[in-house]
Amino acid sequence: MSRLLIAGYPDEVHVGSHFLAAARTLEIDAAISDVREAQKAPWLVKKVNWWLRGHRAGAMDSYGRGLIEHCRSFRPDLLLCTGTCPVDRETLLAVRELGIVTANYVTDDPWNPRFRAPWFLSALTCYDRVYTPRRANIEDLRNAGCAKVEYLPFAYAPEVHYPETCENPECPPASDVVFAGGGDRDRIPYAKALIDAGLTLALYGGRWNRFMAARPYWRGHGSASTIRKALKSSKIALCLVRRANRDGNCMRTFEVPATGCCMLTEDTEDHRMLFGAEGESVLYFNTIPEMVKKAVWLTGNAPERARLSAEAHRRITSGGHTYADRLATILRAEADRAGATDNEMVRERNGAD
Repeated sequence: MSRLLIAGYPDEVHVGSHFLAAARTLEIDAAISDVREAQKAPWLVKKVNWWLRGHRAGAMDSYGRGLIEHCRSFRPDLLLCTGTCPVDRETLLAVRELGIVTANYVTDDPWNPRFRAPWFLSALTCYDRVYTPRRANIEDLRNAGCAKVEYLPFAYAPEVHYPETCENPECPPASDVVFAGGGDRDRIPYAKALIDAGLTLALYGGRWNRFMAARPYWRGHGSASTIRKALKSSKIALCLVRRANRDGNCMRTFEVPATGCCMLTEDTEDHRMLFGAEGESVLYFNTIPEMVKKAVWLTGNAPERARLSAEAHRRITSGGHTYADRLATILRAEADRAGATDNEMVRERNGAD
């Protein structure tokens, strides 16, 4: 493959940016189409499109036209869309008419009520291949009409997720437990239980400030650098999957160990496959009381934290879990598909002869 166009967010914490850096690592000519352009619309237009047109972005139609023109000028071999990308069925069909292969890496569960959009579910069936980081989506996507569906876990970006070496006062205030991720309502009981147990907590991400119990511990969204420093200055990092997404792994599954922080994580099949049995490289929990008990124990046991973090870091950083590894998997699949198509054409010609 000679050229790749990514439709996604270019910010350093987003998957689109990670895939762009991965393409450069693999020495692939790549560009990104900034999906933030789809949000550039007047306030009223945004509201109408979101609430009356099935969660459409305010300037989604104009973004689609711009994406088609980008494809015409850049001529990528593959258009890789990330997440609930503002690319509708009509835009995808126009891109495919240009002879460009299309794929989507579905970062969120399309059936999660928060992200569910009829236009997106319709568009998914137009992609040549759909990749999902959650096993719970595989059959759903196939049953919805997606032609090719592949499981592809999240990953980490070495240029963003690495052990920090900051010194105070550059580092954020030390905490017992740090969590980076959205403040979903069903995550509040976890945060409250840790607070009630007397542990100091640092929360990064959106919507935590909506809840009175979590508001004093909220430290904003946090840049990649800020999160690295928070992980450096904290004793353990909590890894919660998003229940509404039916996740078995999440972005923090890979990002936290890559930074060298000790992780206390929800017990899932995906996590067991990555980190082994209890105590090999992480500690697991299934209930809130179990989480609190293990968090208290870990915060008081520095040697065990050091052992666990070192082993989890080794497993993730030496196990083929970078976004370059994930992109290589995608490119191999497309190369195999192209090879199979070429072989089929040869067979057809031979049959005609």
